[in-house]
Amino acid sequence: METNQDRTTAAPGLGRYAIDPGGSTVTFRTRHVFGLLPVSGSFAIRSGTVDIAEPLDASNVSAEIDTASFSTGSRQRDAVVRSPRFLDADRHPLITFTADRLDGTNVLGTLTVCGIARPLSLSIAESTLSTGAFTAVATARIDRTAFGVTASPGMAGRHLDMTVRVRCARP
Repeated sequence: METNQDRTTAAPGLGRYAIDPGGSTVTFRTRHVFGLLPVSGSFAIRSGTVDIAEPLDASNVSAEIDTASFSTGSRQRDAVVRSPRFLDADRHPLITFTADRLDGTNVLGTLTVCGIARPLSLSIAESTLSTGAFTAVATARIDRTAFGVTASPGMAGRHLDMTVRVRCARP
């Protein structure tokens, strides 16, 4: 199968694309133990769509992230973060992102964590285009306390540097 790939920040063709959960993830980096040690981890993207429109700023994105998929490789830490002290995954099984504007280099929308919605701008770092599909990488810095996730100040980092990688294809 022949694919035409172009590594760029250009927009894919007009229309609806489905986010492929198997090829998409949210990764993060932060610090813990009073900022002395780095920690990284990931969340799984459950589902989503990207609608590329003309004009481009009328495009929209919708994504659902599985809160219980939080993983840092430490079973104990992961269980604590999924617990009511932090993300409360049983009460808030989804983290959602909805965007109603794409300006070519930023995706502007709303991130909802633990039932609290805040504006979020994702900066598009790269996109790889192929026939009927694309992969995009975007970054953002999140302040967990803005979403009511305030447990363990000092021990758990306040800011998370997020990288979102999505693989999308026409349904």
